[in-house]
Amino acid sequence: MSQQSRDERRDQNALIDALAQTAFVVTAVLGRVGLEHDLSLTQLRMLGVLRDRRLRMSGLASFLGLEKSTLSGLVDRALARGLVERSADPDDRRAVVVTLSARGAELAAGVFAEVSEQLLPLLASLEPADQRRLSALLAGLLASP
Repeated sequence: MSQQSRDERRDQNALIDALAQTAFVVTAVLGRVGLEHDLSLTQLRMLGVLRDRRLRMSGLASFLGLEKSTLSGLVDRALARGLVERSADPDDRRAVVVTLSARGAELAAGVFAEVSEQLLPLLASLEPADQRRLSALLAGLLASP
């Protein structure tokens, strides 16, 4: 193996480690905030996904990486807490659309604010230009197949 290959592998390993460590920190914050609101990580993710969109059950299942049967239970529990609403899709009456209720939208906004407050110190050491660059890099990473 060439020196360049070893250096590239070392750099890739360092990047993977940094991503994993960042994921651990973010997951811990989400877990703490979720616990304060009696929400699982999956419930938090659902609130986050629905914050700015209406989705069919199939689309929501895809976003969350869940089987439709698992999602049905998740949505039923959120419905019982008054966090979401289900309605017929106006374009296809056979399909069901899930949206946040007013209570769910309020909770999602509050949770996002709490998570942001806890994660902002992590970003404080970065200059604003570096924060924008990191945001663009992560968005590009997540957009790639």
